[in-house]
Amino acid sequence: MTHVLAIDQGTSGTKAIVVDATGRVVSIAETALRPVYLAGGGVEQDPEALWESVVEAGRRALAEAGVPVAAVALANQGETVLAWDRATGRPLTPAIVWQDRRAEGICAGLADSAGAVARWTGLVLDPYFSAPKMAWLRATLTRDGVVTTTDTWLVHRLCGAFVTDTSTASRSLLLDLDTATWSAELLDLFGLADEALPDIVASDQVVGETTAFGEVAIPVAGLIVDQQAALLAESCLDPGAAKCTYGTGAFLLAQLGANAARSGAGLTTSVAWTLRGATSYCADGQVYTAASAVRWAIDLGLVPAADQLDAVSTSVADSGGVLCVPALAGLAAPWWDAQATASFTGMTLSSGRGHLVRALLEGIAAQVACLADLVAQDLGQPLTRLRVDGGLTRSAALMQAQADLVRIPVEVYPSAHATPLGAAACARLAIDPMLGPAQVVGTWTPSHTYEPVWSDDRAAEHLARWRHAAAAATTHEESQT
Repeated sequence: MTHVLAIDQGTSGTKAIVVDATGRVVSIAETALRPVYLAGGGVEQDPEALWESVVEAGRRALAEAGVPVAAVALANQGETVLAWDRATGRPLTPAIVWQDRRAEGICAGLADSAGAVARWTGLVLDPYFSAPKMAWLRATLTRDGVVTTTDTWLVHRLCGAFVTDTSTASRSLLLDLDTATWSAELLDLFGLADEALPDIVASDQVVGETTAFGEVAIPVAGLIVDQQAALLAESCLDPGAAKCTYGTGAFLLAQLGANAARSGAGLTTSVAWTLRGATSYCADGQVYTAASAVRWAIDLGLVPAADQLDAVSTSVADSGGVLCVPALAGLAAPWWDAQATASFTGMTLSSGRGHLVRALLEGIAAQVACLADLVAQDLGQPLTRLRVDGGLTRSAALMQAQADLVRIPVEVYPSAHATPLGAAACARLAIDPMLGPAQVVGTWTPSHTYEPVWSDDRAAEHLARWRHAAAAATTHEESQT
């Protein structure tokens, strides 16, 4: 039976799995990572720690599985960038993480071009995406080497290729979304016209071979952004199918098919993947802080540990009127306010930590519910169900709050490994030309389905109050909600 090693290199850790042809996970290895949060909105990672985590997790997963693999796949963070020496592979700067806000000034200086950038790329002119961070890095840290997203560097270290895939390239603000090619106009706009850019490849393409995990060379294939990988794993193949991943942030993606429609509701449009010669697109919205907000609460002492989240939040009947806008790293869609700050409101002397933690979870769920409403506006039809994955789906309190606020069933993906499973599916397509996307992801049954229990009126009233609190947390004169 053909096995694949799939690696999910994320913000808070690297996960490697070995999976068989039926999608069964044979082995798992994980290595924790912790970004460095700096004053002024900086968020960095040590590139060598990223590389070492990939190699270590991959080798451990292979050793535990004890079977040969036909390919190694890599899912990546999407918008995290670094400068590195192409001759040696040595990093020249820290990795500037997608959450980093230090390129705000660059975006502000290009504000007059925001409309054109949105039309070209399907994205919003915001430091979240790669190009502003690349320009900031060039202006502030070094002019040497090449500056790319982390996937290009990791793949180069693995097999010597200088590539990125269409989904990752579409998160850069440098890609013409309709042609899926680098845009000379955008490169010039960001002052990156002289940069050497990687070749853009499909997600079902073999790009080289690696011996990083042992003596036997393994084909490298299945390159894709982590969120798009999860979209694929959860069988969101038809237009309108949507999923939300709850990781460091929360990311809601809805399949658009072959239509690269630009959002009229403040969301972004990206490449979902290029498979079998066809490019699919997705609408997406972002919540910058989900698990990172929970970690903040743990560090603050509101929750003893992650596995106590539900115990604390359900120690009270409800949030007691407390509202939380968890904008600890600004607000993304539809506000796009990097300077927005987090808030707790509605507190009294009777408010306890249970109320605050419950409000925090409801605040994450409210943001996702707002994104689901916007996706429905763009699609012209309401979502009928929301598929979910990621570590925070273990919180029944959060998932129930999500169902109550989004007003549709919330279906939990039965595996904790949606992202590497999606990358593995891409690799399987690369090594077996007879398979199609629907065959490699198969069918699945939710491990749990959460149905709304709040009344429509209660949910509407809560969201109205939450939107008002979110508007107050922004620095814009007018909220876009």
